[in-house]
Amino acid sequence: MTNAEPGAQRTVVPIEPSLLIAEAFDQAQVTELRHSVTSCAHAAGLGGQRLDDFVLAVNELITNAVRHGGGQGWLRLWRQSGQLFCEVSDHGQGISTQRLGDRSRPAADTAGGWGLWLARELSDSMDVETGARGTTVRISTAVAAPQHTGHHRRD
Repeated sequence: MTNAEPGAQRTVVPIEPSLLIAEAFDQAQVTELRHSVTSCAHAAGLGGQRLDDFVLAVNELITNAVRHGGGQGWLRLWRQSGQLFCEVSDHGQGISTQRLGDRSRPAADTAGGWGLWLARELSDSMDVETGARGTTVRISTAVAAPQHTGHHRRD
């Protein structure tokens, strides 16, 4: 029997087995995407304040992409080597090196400028690639081993 025959068993090997979310978004999907990130991060082993902090950091990044990055973006969330990573990309004009270099806390009465600062403060690491074609921000946080017995039930 070959894979070309109807009803044949197929073996699918994912290219990125740890990929949890890969999704384009715009303003209409921000809330739904935040809920998806929360569920996936929790299932990946994050809990309590670390979960809340990570989700808030991700929310800041997706909000920035919508506000400053052309109204839409692309999010990837994955687990790798005891870390949970989230990468948000947009097609905006990029972030100035002056803005990126300023790691100080924004003034309390400042309306903007909190997104990247919060994302950096609320995650274990943050990397930014930016230019005229857009910006990609990747954050990560350490996660505990997922709590499962190794037996998966399929209904």
